[in-house]
Order: sequence, then C-alpha cells, then structure tokens
Amino acid sequence: MKIAFYAPMKPLSDPTPSGDATIAKGLVEFLRSRGHEVMEASALRARWIFKKPWLWPGVLWERRETGMRLEDARADLWLTYHAYYKAPDVLGPWCARRANIPYAIFQGIYSTKRAKKLGTRLGFLLNRQSLRAAAHVFTNRLLDLENLRRIIPEDRLSHVPPGIFPGQFVFDPAARKALRAELAGDGPVIATAAMFRPGVKVEGLRYLILRLGELAREGRRFRLLAAGDGVCREEIMELARRELPGRAYFLGRVPREELAGALSAADLFAFPGIRESLGMVYLEAQSVGLPVVAFDNGGVPEVVGRDETGFLTPPFDDAAFRAALCRLLDDRDLRRAMGERAEARVRQRHDLGVNYAAAEAVLTALGDRPLRELFARQGPPAGAKNR
Repeated sequence: MKIAFYAPMKPLSDPTPSGDATIAKGLVEFLRSRGHEVMEASALRARWIFKKPWLWPGVLWERRETGMRLEDARADLWLTYHAYYKAPDVLGPWCARRANIPYAIFQGIYSTKRAKKLGTRLGFLLNRQSLRAAAHVFTNRLLDLENLRRIIPEDRLSHVPPGIFPGQFVFDPAARKALRAELAGDGPVIATAAMFRPGVKVEGLRYLILRLGELAREGRRFRLLAAGDGVCREEIMELARRELPGRAYFLGRVPREELAGALSAADLFAFPGIRESLGMVYLEAQSVGLPVVAFDNGGVPEVVGRDETGFLTPPFDDAAFRAALCRLLDDRDLRRAMGERAEARVRQRHDLGVNYAAAEAVLTALGDRPLRELFARQGPPAGAKNR
C-alpha cells in the first residue's frame, strides 16, 4: 500500500528530539518494515497557522500542489500524525478528497475547552473538521479516546496503547559496568533524561535536583546520571553543582540508539514529568529494568504501573516525591522486583510491533481500493454529534 504521510506539528525531517518526533518516525519505520511505501505528503508546519493569516495563501497553494502529487503518485491512503487545535490538519481532508482516497488520523486530539477561547477557537474548529472527515482516528491516550467519542462513532475510532520497540531497549551489562566505573562515589545511581529547554522539561529537572539536594543533606547515598542537552544546560549544571556537589554526572545529548546503554548504568529512573502527555522515556527506562518515580499526572499513569513498576506521587508534593525516592534508594530487593515487573509490563502491553500491527490491519482495510468511495467522504460520519 502506498501511504501519504503528513505531520502538521513538525515534519519528519525536523532534527529536534521530542517524543512526538520519535512516535512519528517509529510509525513510519514500522509501516515501511511491513512492506508499505510511505511518502511524506508535505512538510508544511501548521503550528498556530490559524493565527498567521499571511501564511493562508500558501496553505491554499500547498493543498493544490499536494493534491496533484497524490494523484500522480496514485497513493492508496492519507495518514496524518498528531492533529490537534495547535496544529490542525489543514491539508489532509482536502487533498485526500481530491485524490479520492481514504483519510485517517493517528493521535487525534479533541478538547472542547479550546472552543471557548477566542485565541484558540479557529484552531479548534479546523481540528474538529479534520477529525470528523476522517475515515478512522487512532489515539494512544485513554483520555483522548473518551473525548473523541463525543464526535466520532465507535467503529471509526481505535485506541493504540503507547509503546516502544522493546528490542531497542534491552539491559546492557557491559555498558553498565563501563559507565559505573567512571562514576565517583557510591550508592545507587538515579537516572534522568530530558531536553534541557525552557518550560516544563527544565522545571522538572530543577524540581528533581532540589528534592535530591534535600535528601543529600539528610545523608542519603546516591548518584545522579542525567542524559540530555539544550539551551538551559548551564543553568541545570550550576544548580546540580550547588545542590549535589560531586554526585551529579551529565552525559549530554545521548543518541536514542545509545540510550539503553546509559540507562543500564542506573538502579532507578526519576523525572517528574510535569503535565507529560505520554512520557516515552518512562517506557524506555522500564524496558531496561528500571523502576520509576514520577508525578501522577497527564499520560504518565498510562505507561507506569502504579505501585507495580514505579511510584506516582501527587504533582509538587515534595514530601511524597522524596518518600518515593527513599523507598527505592533504601530497598535493593524492591528496586529489583519492580524493575523486573517493569521490563515484563513493557513487553506485554507496550510493544509497538504488536500494537501497530492492529492499527495496520485497519489501515489496510481502509486502503483497499474497492472501498474508497465508502471511506473517502468528506464531512461528519454517520452518528457523529456536534459537541
């Protein structure tokens, strides 16, 4: 099957590391590994495009050009990744309709509260239009699934649990031995990983270091191993020098294919994950056998087994977060037991090789040429309500 793929938030070629980029590229790689031809339909970035009227003529031109390319390429299906109010799909419904092919969305998001604010209402309306035009919508968050049910019938909606390819994140004893030999001091190693960029990522790193600083002053033995880089690197390193002198080690940006080795050097993983949408890094850490400490918010509970593979604490409850860290620091057997369950849980519930295969079956049915007239229709699907 020939699939026209479009990511309105950021194109596949965007070099900035992020969870969204990882999911998009992983989905494309999976489809290609199954023998499908995946072409990037357009590199148009639609983030806040409804607030940039000077770009609208370019959108109309891109619709025309992309539609013509689709016809020439004889694509079987249009698949949009991550459509929501900030980055609505302003191409897919129109281009798919022109090419007379079914239109699907992977990771569609619907939030009616965006309709109530003048600054986001247009984005909400454009996003709702694309969601209702889709022959099928996939979501990897249970909260989004409930919201999407308000406008999309059950037979056009699927939940694909978030995941990784576990074979890419396997415990590496050699990497553990080599990296730990470079760390001074003693005590368990706490791993963390994030982009060092302004906003909730740096806020989360700052929160973690401050809580660890409090534990250090109580005499707790541990070391911190941090992977990541960004414009706030010096700020975070300076904070660590003050709060955790001689205890914090910064690896810089670690390529994803090398992250399993870095995580293997640790005994547990900690990162608050403030308003984290999904938190792929929690799955990656658990896949190599690390228990997790994080906030009980956003999509984190969907990827971390509460009190089974990690401890989830109320956001910004300092005492609870410290207590969760202490439980794992103090109990080696607990760390190992939770880590073993974490590794098994990822393979049982969050293996994308399995989860994407189910989504592929739906896409294959949609792309079946005799069914095009049925699935490529523009407009609200039968049974949808305008809510």
